[in-house]
Amino acid sequence: KMVDPTLAEMGKNLNEAMKMLEDNQRKVEEENEKKYARKDIPGPLQGSGQDMVSILQLVQNLMHGEEEEETSQAYRLQNVGEQGHMALLGHSLAAYISVLDRERLRKLTTRILSDTTLWLCRLFRYENGSAYYHEDDREGLLKICRLVIHTRYEDYTIEGFNVLYTKQPVIYISSAARTGLGQALCNQLGLPLSCMCRVPCNTMFGSQHQMDVALLDRVIKDDVESGKLPLLLVANAGTPGAGHTDKLGRLKELCEQYNMWLHVEGVNLATLALGYVSSSVLAATKCDSMTLTLGSWLGLPAVPAVTLYRHEDPSLSLAAGLTSSQPVEKLRALPLWLSLQYLGHDGIVERIKHASQLSQRLLENLKNLDFIKTSVEDELSSPVVVFKFFQEYSKRDQTLHAAQASTIQHPIISNERHIYDTLNQWLGEQLAQLVPASGVDVVELEDEGTCVRFSPLMTSAVLGTEIQDVDQLVDCLKMKIPVLTSTLQLREEFEQEVRRTVGLLYIEDLSWPGLGVVRYNYHSDGKNDDKQEKELEKINTELLKKLNELESDLTFSLGPEFGGQKNCVYIGMVTEDLDVSELVETIAATGREIEENSRLLENMTEVVRKGIQEAQLQLQKANEERLLEEGLLRQIPVVGSVLNWFSPFQASSKGRTFNLTAGSLESTESTYLSKAQGTGTTPPPTPTSSLTKQRLPGQKIFKRSLRSSDAFSETSSVSHCDDLEKMDQKSPILSPGQGSPETEKTEEQKELAQASKTDTEDIQSDKSPHDCKKAEDQESQR
Repeated sequence: KMVDPTLAEMGKNLNEAMKMLEDNQRKVEEENEKKYARKDIPGPLQGSGQDMVSILQLVQNLMHGEEEEETSQAYRLQNVGEQGHMALLGHSLAAYISVLDRERLRKLTTRILSDTTLWLCRLFRYENGSAYYHEDDREGLLKICRLVIHTRYEDYTIEGFNVLYTKQPVIYISSAARTGLGQALCNQLGLPLSCMCRVPCNTMFGSQHQMDVALLDRVIKDDVESGKLPLLLVANAGTPGAGHTDKLGRLKELCEQYNMWLHVEGVNLATLALGYVSSSVLAATKCDSMTLTLGSWLGLPAVPAVTLYRHEDPSLSLAAGLTSSQPVEKLRALPLWLSLQYLGHDGIVERIKHASQLSQRLLENLKNLDFIKTSVEDELSSPVVVFKFFQEYSKRDQTLHAAQASTIQHPIISNERHIYDTLNQWLGEQLAQLVPASGVDVVELEDEGTCVRFSPLMTSAVLGTEIQDVDQLVDCLKMKIPVLTSTLQLREEFEQEVRRTVGLLYIEDLSWPGLGVVRYNYHSDGKNDDKQEKELEKINTELLKKLNELESDLTFSLGPEFGGQKNCVYIGMVTEDLDVSELVETIAATGREIEENSRLLENMTEVVRKGIQEAQLQLQKANEERLLEEGLLRQIPVVGSVLNWFSPFQASSKGRTFNLTAGSLESTESTYLSKAQGTGTTPPPTPTSSLTKQRLPGQKIFKRSLRSSDAFSETSSVSHCDDLEKMDQKSPILSPGQGSPETEKTEEQKELAQASKTDTEDIQSDKSPHDCKKAEDQESQR
């Protein structure tokens, strides 16, 4: 039973508030509201105030709002859990405890701070350490730098930057450290950037992401000889990119030799809580300070980061800001104090162990996959798995590749690296989209390029990653590998086909993850650049529209929104059964068709204008001829009517029609004779692909027939031809003037036709040869 009613009411209110905020279901009235409701518009502060339920409802609407359909945000809120509620309760308790009297507040904060520090030091094997709790994970390192400056420069408190001017301090960080760390330290400490020294990683021996200890030793010697003061070294127990650990044992010896401070940070420090710890990470327990980010490791929201350090002079720690005399400052540890008690030692170890097991599960599956290269330093204990798609070379290709690699900055090698980076970027984005619970992301490494990273210690506690999510990630990876290999193999063939096809231009875009980029060249006839560019854009836009209308598995687009080539067709990822020749020929034929149609439309205006002028001249000429034939008297209104009444004039009707295809005026005499308008000249045939072939039922365009279906294809084609022959035998061939075979003649029509035929024969038998010849001439004229 709670003694303090205020604490009981606070816990009750927090539970109700969290249930309300985590409820993503909208009310029916809210769903029917418009997108921009009036209550969403900021208004004046209400004088009477609002109750807590109304305020929390407003917070819920602001939290979810239009992002309700996004599963990732909802997934994060659902996995806060009870341990997250304890951390959030700590912030409310900190505000409540701060109103206590000073003596009681001092005792309470001292107990909270000492308990939390003792638990963390025992949990992560850091003996006799002190703790500094901070919101920004870089703030702990900043305070440590101030502490070291106060320690190494005795008069710094009095003289300030003057003592730094006489002997410039140097801070050493790894080139594999997180981006912007050195610049942030210099800005906060008020030091020039020359005080920051980036130490390269090993390139010839050892890991490519570990600090080069021998080179660091030479650099420190040079700085000492030049009158500088080596101050602090920042090492990594798990680099931000690949999760590699520096040689902490040798670095500690080097720091003791030059009286330097060793600070360690990284995700691998979480494994210090496990029963088995690798020797490389275990050496971090001997360092001078380390930074722990427990919030991401344990899935605790709004808990501070912790920097554990060892120092004997509390006054210097107070001067550096690592400790505070204000009791309220010590309440930062309260959320962490509550969460650690809620989870317990076993719960904390179990969460870290679960994340390590997820990494090992993924690593074991990746070893059995072809074309996947892993970059893991310690396979037995590394909680970070970095992998990439990479196609191995044959022995002959390896020799050629080694010869090319010996050339400095060979363009083939750089292009190949860029292509693999693009494909791995696409792979990482696809895996993150298909399996969002895995938490994979894309990382850029200096030596290995673009890779896919799986770091469950940073994501699994929040996303709730399980073993089945890792298995699903492997299954998705198995589906994407054939697409990557096929696309990589067919890129060169596609380039060759496009380059030898007239009318197409191959565009090299190494940042496009797909088959390639092609542009249809517009044959300009002395046009200026602006008009040619517009015509080119029009044709390629229409070409893209036509290609997307085809029933194929390919994706055609305009390319990336930013940085892509203009007036091009971008072709996406492909499979191994793609017929590249048919694809290229279809693109070229479609482009030619669009170009011819566009040219026809261009000339249509001029053709119609000339046709109208010619028609006007012929109409004027026809009117003059009609006046000559009818005579002048027939044009007088009264006389012409009387004359036409007694002697009608039979005028011949002469019409004209304009043929758009031929671009000329033609007589309508044939139209009146046949009572149907002819088509005139035959329009030009539509250009089609010469590689168009008969397809199996269900087979899409641009697909090659597999070998296993060749026999089926031949059998089906033969049977289809036999069916066509049988249909031809049953149905008679129709002439253009006949109707369909389904409409049979009636008996009366047959008798009339037979009688007409008999009469014609009798008449022809009575005629003379001259009459027969004349009749044949008239018939031919009609």
